[in-house]
Amino acid sequence: MNQANYSGLEADRRGGLTDAGRVIMDAQVFGLLPETETGAGWTMARLQNLAEQVNRAWVSYGGLPSRLPEDFRTRHERIYGAAIERARAMGWDDELGDED
Repeated sequence: MNQANYSGLEADRRGGLTDAGRVIMDAQVFGLLPETETGAGWTMARLQNLAEQVNRAWVSYGGLPSRLPEDFRTRHERIYGAAIERARAMGWDDELGDED
């Protein structure tokens, strides 16, 4: 696969906890993408277009998950919880290091 393409949530180097992964997961939260869509093979241009849609979706909620309506908040907790588990299984440590 070309380096300019996203690997997808399951192959993401941090289990989805990267900028590209967050765009995909937030799009899933807001129903812009089905939860089965991982973004695998997507170009950076396609991710950028999706990021713009996601940013518009967050505006009403000030970018805060705590301000999401119950259905979106529940979906956010589930999607991000799964990403955290994937990342931990890959060796990610949620303690901030010098490079974070």
